[in-house]
Amino acid sequence: MPENVEIKASIANLADFQIKAKELSKTDGEVLVQEDVFFSVPNGRLKLRTVKDVKSELIFYDRPDQEGPKHSEFYTTPVPDPDSLKDCLSRAVGIKGVLRKVRTLYMVGQTRVHVDQVEGLGSFMELEVQMQEGQTVEQLQTIAEDLMQKLGVSNKDLISVAYMDLLLKKQSQTSG
Repeated sequence: MPENVEIKASIANLADFQIKAKELSKTDGEVLVQEDVFFSVPNGRLKLRTVKDVKSELIFYDRPDQEGPKHSEFYTTPVPDPDSLKDCLSRAVGIKGVLRKVRTLYMVGQTRVHVDQVEGLGSFMELEVQMQEGQTVEQLQTIAEDLMQKLGVSNKDLISVAYMDLLLKKQSQTSG
């Protein structure tokens, strides 16, 4: 089972953050237009991710809701017919919500640096330090914290929950 350590934070200055990410990765990044359909499941999170003009996959992951580096275990499977799977799962377990974002992906060593512009929420960054054979979670946390510092992310910017949770909270506040 693949594992990583993640950090998620809000971005106050998107342009400055992107400049730092480009410098660290030595690339302009790859732009991905994504839609995540989250399903109501009793454990972890289950989402159907569709990347425009690229691929679709079903992703199950489980990680704690905490600020700072957090260990995550995940499983993915390719989905050749996302519309049928979405229909089937929505009937079986229900849809929790739909999240749309434009993600720019930068690779810095073994770390995926995401710059996310999330519809209805704003700009965020996410670090996913991918575990390699022989590494410990603690080593990944050190890599994440070092990269966080190089990117100018402070502890006050960290968020502990998934974008979907933030979006659902915002929608409940505006409807209530």
